[in-house]
Amino acid sequence: TWPSYRVPVILPQSTLNLDKPQFDAEARLEVVSPCGPACHKSSPLPTYEEVKNYLSYETLYANGSLTETEVGIYILSSSGGGSQGKSRTKRQIYGYDSRFSIFGKDFLLNYPFSTSVKLSTGCTGTLVAEKHVLTAAHCIHDGKSYVKGAQKLRVGFLKPKLKDGSKGANITNSAMPEKMKFQWIRVKRTHVPKGWIKGNANDIGMDYDYALLELKKPHKRKFMKIGVSPPARHLPGGRIHFSGYDNDRPGNLVYRFCDVKDETYDLLYQQCDAQPGASGSGVYVRMWKRQDNKWERKIIGIFSGHQWVDMNGTPQDFNVAVRITPLKYAQICYWIKGNYLDCREG
Repeated sequence: TWPSYRVPVILPQSTLNLDKPQFDAEARLEVVSPCGPACHKSSPLPTYEEVKNYLSYETLYANGSLTETEVGIYILSSSGGGSQGKSRTKRQIYGYDSRFSIFGKDFLLNYPFSTSVKLSTGCTGTLVAEKHVLTAAHCIHDGKSYVKGAQKLRVGFLKPKLKDGSKGANITNSAMPEKMKFQWIRVKRTHVPKGWIKGNANDIGMDYDYALLELKKPHKRKFMKIGVSPPARHLPGGRIHFSGYDNDRPGNLVYRFCDVKDETYDLLYQQCDAQPGASGSGVYVRMWKRQDNKWERKIIGIFSGHQWVDMNGTPQDFNVAVRITPLKYAQICYWIKGNYLDCREG
């Protein structure tokens, strides 16, 4: 069952106007770090002031203007969370490739696959509200600068391509998988936490590799709620799921699931098969919601990418997802709803 979490309150304190960004970074989908699970676990927890700084955020608007918002945190739990290192490098497929390409509009246009969208910078995102998309921060900002496509960022929704002149009738009779196309919606504004922007290769950046996009108009699809990430031992079968637009299968939505191998307060380590392009996918699980007496899927993390770790001279590789901690839940929920009273239960 979904555990119930009391969530802290994160409120904006002050907002400054910053200079317009240059948009000169390349949209790289890979970064490397020597810091693996053991290294992350041994790094000191951040102080209250550090956490406040990491959860402060930049907001980029469609007209290119940029603001920085400082936040206050209230009713803090004792653990702050935080660790060191961020990384992403070329994804390997672990043994047998266990990814599934999702074909046919019956699947693609149905929940939960319909919540996956493509970013114009090459990553994946997940619909988390009527006008909001959750993705990885590195898809928009490389830690120092916004990427070239960030100012005119668009989100693509996969739709069936209608055959010549047809109104959609009889398409499903075809034995061939349908051709799909993307319909694009412009992004109105983007929120990126300062924990990512300050992050360099040996910094805590990877813990904050998430961003929220607000679309210019509602997308009218079913979306997936976010939830606080339970400990790995409480996940059904110890497994996570996500769907993304992997580079090696252009135009396909690719679904996979796998076991969590290790975790820190902020990160989940697993060996799900994935290629660049899947970065930013929402990592979800399905659990019983006792209050509503039904099964519910929630996003508990954001797929960040690949990490090579030097384990005593032996290279080991993991895929890393950023966990939605109670603090991150409070922050993302406030970005979506603009009202902390709606963000009290994880």
